[in-house]
Parts: sequence; C-alpha cells; structure tokens
Amino acid sequence: MDQQPKEQKRVITLSVGMIINLLLIGLVAGVAGGMFGIGGGAIMVPAMVLLLALDQKFATGTSIGAQILPVGLLGAFVYYKEGNLDWRASIIIALGLLVGTYFGAKIAAPISSATMKKFYGAFLFIIGARYLFMK
Repeated sequence: MDQQPKEQKRVITLSVGMIINLLLIGLVAGVAGGMFGIGGGAIMVPAMVLLLALDQKFATGTSIGAQILPVGLLGAFVYYKEGNLDWRASIIIALGLLVGTYFGAKIAAPISSATMKKFYGAFLFIIGARYLFMK
C-alpha cells in the first residue's frame, strides 16, 4: 500500500483577531454542547473550516486537540504527528469550551425540549447547507 508523504507541520498565526476567533469558536461549541449535549467537534470543525478557512483535516486535528482533557488524547497525537494539529490553537479553543459549556447549560435550562429540538434541527440544517454549497 502506497503511503502519501507527510505534510509539513502547519501552525496558525496567532494574531489578536485569530485568538478572539478561536476563543469564540470554543465558546459557541461549549454553549451548543451544554445546550444540546453534542460533541464540541460538531461545532468547532465546521466553524474553523467555514469561518477561518482551515482545511478539514487541520480543523479536525485542532478540534481534537482542544478536547484533549475530556477526550481524544490518542487521536490528537496521530493528527499532531501528521502535522494536522496546532496545540496552541487547541488550548485557546478549550478555554472557550470551559466557559461556554456552563453558559449553554444555563441557557438551555428554561427552554422546553420541543423548542430545543427545533433549535438543534435548524442548527444542523444551516451547517449542513453551508457544507454542501461552500466552494
């Protein structure tokens, strides 16, 4: 079986704007996780691909790195070895997750299950449509 050559290790330039974007992605992922009980990667990966123009594999690796404390240590290690994970960005997103999950749960508490189901369905539809029709 032929192996593809490893890509060079990539890193994200951590400007103030990028740090803010990464924190916001983590925060939104945490809120959605707290509200809907979904994994943060379902939010972080599309956000990094669609908003930060990262490629899918790099976004996936970085998302797994952000979740290192709760999950994914071995998966993150594989992505890191292949050059598809930026630890610094992963840690910044994790900080947003920490805060966002708490607020997501607080926001969801007074909302009915039926309304939450509609919010979640709309969220999945919007993300799916963006993925299907993005260039």
